[in-house]
Amino acid sequence: MEDKKCNFCGKANYENRRTDYLYSYKGNYLLVPNTPVEVCRNCGMVYYDAEVLKAIEKRFFAIQKKIEKPDHYMDVPVAAYSEDGGLTTDGGGQKADDG
Repeated sequence: MEDKKCNFCGKANYENRRTDYLYSYKGNYLLVPNTPVEVCRNCGMVYYDAEVLKAIEKRFFAIQKKIEKPDHYMDVPVAAYSEDGGLTTDGGGQKADDG
């Protein structure tokens, strides 16, 4: 992002990094580790390249339609946030479909 200013703080100092990106659509998720991002060194705002996000979306729908397979499946614990500031759990979890 040479010569571009951060939309949040106005500085123009970025760093290339990799992060985990969680794509979600209608209750379905795709975790994409090692996603390239640019991060503002001043405030930490994260910027994703549009082409990267388009590729993630394309892969998500290909997996949902069973055209492609994900690298693997994983179980994810779920804990809901409560208004009293604590985390609650419904006592049950949903296991990812290995389909």
